[in-house]
Order: sequence, then structure tokens, then C-alpha cells
Amino acid sequence: MMVLAWTLALVGVFAAGIPTLMFLANLPLFCVGIDQTSVRKSVENRDVSVLIPARNEAASIARCIESVLQNRGVNVEVIVLEDNSSDATAEIVRGIAEVEQSVRCLAGNALPDGWNGKQYACWQLALEASYTQLLFLDADVRLSPDAIERLLTYQEHTGVSLLSAFPHQATGTILEKLLIPLMHYMLLCFLPFSLMRTKADPMFAAGCGQLFLTTRDDYTTAGTHSAIRESRHDGLKLPRIYRQAGLRTDVIDGTNLAECRMYHSGPEVMLGLLKNATEGIANRHLIAPFSFVLIAANVFPILSLVIAVWAGATWCAVVALIAIGLAHIPRTLAMLRFRQPLVGVLGHSIATLLFVVLQWVAFAMAGMGLRTNWRGRSR
Repeated sequence: MMVLAWTLALVGVFAAGIPTLMFLANLPLFCVGIDQTSVRKSVENRDVSVLIPARNEAASIARCIESVLQNRGVNVEVIVLEDNSSDATAEIVRGIAEVEQSVRCLAGNALPDGWNGKQYACWQLALEASYTQLLFLDADVRLSPDAIERLLTYQEHTGVSLLSAFPHQATGTILEKLLIPLMHYMLLCFLPFSLMRTKADPMFAAGCGQLFLTTRDDYTTAGTHSAIRESRHDGLKLPRIYRQAGLRTDVIDGTNLAECRMYHSGPEVMLGLLKNATEGIANRHLIAPFSFVLIAANVFPILSLVIAVWAGATWCAVVALIAIGLAHIPRTLAMLRFRQPLVGVLGHSIATLLFVVLQWVAFAMAGMGLRTNWRGRSR
């Protein structure tokens, strides 16, 4: 048993230590400061088309639109594509459009074969945009009053063709608090930001589908949403087609730029993770190695500690505790920097194990030809 305990502890140290070092290297690169004074004049009063796909978003769409209209330093048009909702989304948007001339409500066309609903909505929105600067925004996102100006400033300063930002992720239920913060954990522990920023290789593509800023020319060069028409994971696939076209992409911390609550219940969280999983790590190339690393870093040390305490092996217990500490450093720093809930840190090992289980469920469902329904659609 002690051989097993030492093996689990030592493997845990390495499995937790390497992602933690990656997180520490990535954190300052992800949390870049945006110095508005340096290029403020070049983005002042810039025209921006804010494009919002909306399907059954009656609970959030008004606050989303209002937050856009409150943005200062830019001229915006807000175009909402009402995607055949069964709730009051259309009525709410039309009511706002009657008062605000800069707001338009479009009725979405029927979803064609071979298209995902969101990608088709975004493609239609881009066709209707009046301005060259395009901001794709999910309907459950609320922008801060200077968000668009700051995003434009960063894009102007860096010259990236596609800029994405991770909003502050608001959570309510226990499963939200446990699982949603894993977005930052997976991004910052496993994507080398130094290479992402210096190389155009599609393998370093990353983004957040809740918020994308680009220009019409670059969007067209990349192939538009038509190039990812079947995908449910625009956060990964849209940056990838930009990079395949030789264009630069970037993703930054948007904690102070926007807020989003994606899900409102435990079942919604699990369905949300399942619907995108096969385009992330739940595929035959990545699921086994990622599962091993995640479990080795976050579960092995706990098993080792239990065995060591039971056997009275002090030094083995110390090594296991070091591994546990290393595994929790990213979640602790993320809690402090991104205003994440404490329960997510305390339940990190449980959250990681549940995350891995969901990846395997998605992998099995894909093997059986099953797809997760989302907002009444399977695509």
C-alpha cells in the first residue's frame, strides 16, 4: 500500500506542478492592462455594430441591450436577431427599438440543414451590420460603460484581427460555483499564452464565445461563421479559422469589462458542458491524456493522503499535502483575481472529477450518435 501511496503522491506533484507553473506564467499575460490614454483618440467615436443572437432570452436581453447603449466614447448600432423564440424576447426587443433608434430587431430565418443555430444567427447579423467594426455579443452578457472603448483600444494597440474577452462569470447554484470557474483553470493551465501571442498556429486558438470583436474585412477573410456552420463551440472554432487564414487572435481577461451568467441551474450547467465537450477535449485524441492529468493532479494526492494517514507514513503525507496545495494554487489565485466563489476552491477536486466524468459522457454520447438538446435544438 505504501508503494501505491508514494506513487500517487509523486505523480500528483508533477501532474499538479506543471499546470500550476503554466498558470503562473499565463496569469499576467491574460490580465493585461488596457492603457486608454495612449490610443484613446484613435478609437474615440468609432462606429461599432453590436450583433446579438437571441433565442429565448427574455430574462436577460433587455439588460444586455441597455448595457450596450450605456457605453461611452463610441457610436453603436445594436442589432438583435430574434431566433424564433418561444418566449417574449421579440416583444422586449421591439419595445426597446421603438424608443431607441440605434436598436434594430431582426426576425431570424428558418435554420437550414447543416447549420448550428447560433452560427447561422451570427452570420445573418453580420450581413445586416452597417459598420466595419463588429462586436458579437451573447444575450446574457452585460457590458461595463467603457467596455467597447477599452476593447477597441486594445485591438488598435495590438493589431489583432479577432479579440475575445472572458467576462466575469456570475454563478448561483452549487454546480455553477464548482464547474464554471474551470473555464479559467483549463485555459490558463494548458494554453501557453506566450506562444499563442507570438505564433499564428491554429493549435493555439482560444477565445470566449460570449464576446468577439473583429472587423468586417478580417471576418470575411477568415470565412465568416459559415466556415464553422456546424459547430457549437465558436469560442474555439472562430479563432481557429482566423488563424488558418493567417490572422492573429487574442483572448484577454474581461472581468472588469463585462459580466455573464450562462446557466441558472445544475442541470443547465451539465447540459451546457456536454453540448460543447466533443469539440474541446472529449475526442479520441485528447480525452485520455487530459483525463489522466486532471485526475492525477487533483484526485491522486487525496487518495495518497488517506493511505498515508491510515498507515502513519508522515513523509508520504507531507508530499501528498504539497501536491494538494499545488493543485489548488490556480483555483485560489483565480478566485482572488476573477472574483470566483470560495466554494469552487474548496470543492476543486470534486469539480475536476465531475468535469472529467462529463467529458466521458459526452464522448460516449458522440460514439452512439446522440446530441445534447439546447434551447429546443440539437444543433
